[in-house]
Amino acid sequence: MFTKQRYARLKWACRRGMLELDVIFMPFVDEGFNDLTEADKVIFESLLTSDDPDLYAWLMGHQPCDNADYKRLIDHILSRVKV
Repeated sequence: MFTKQRYARLKWACRRGMLELDVIFMPFVDEGFNDLTEADKVIFESLLTSDDPDLYAWLMGHQPCDNADYKRLIDHILSRVKV
């Protein structure tokens, strides 16, 4: 279960310091995160532990993501957030 404190930490983790990632993650966590299943929320939390260059490459389609759960969630995020 995502408590208010855990959600706040997650939201803080979405602030990546790379504008391209911020404009994807921040709107998603505000508008789409609560629509995820509990399992997908945990996967999203885990996804945010990835390095910024990897996240950027996966989100921009420069490099395939080998983790099937991450790939599915990335596709979902990109379908929800318009950049």
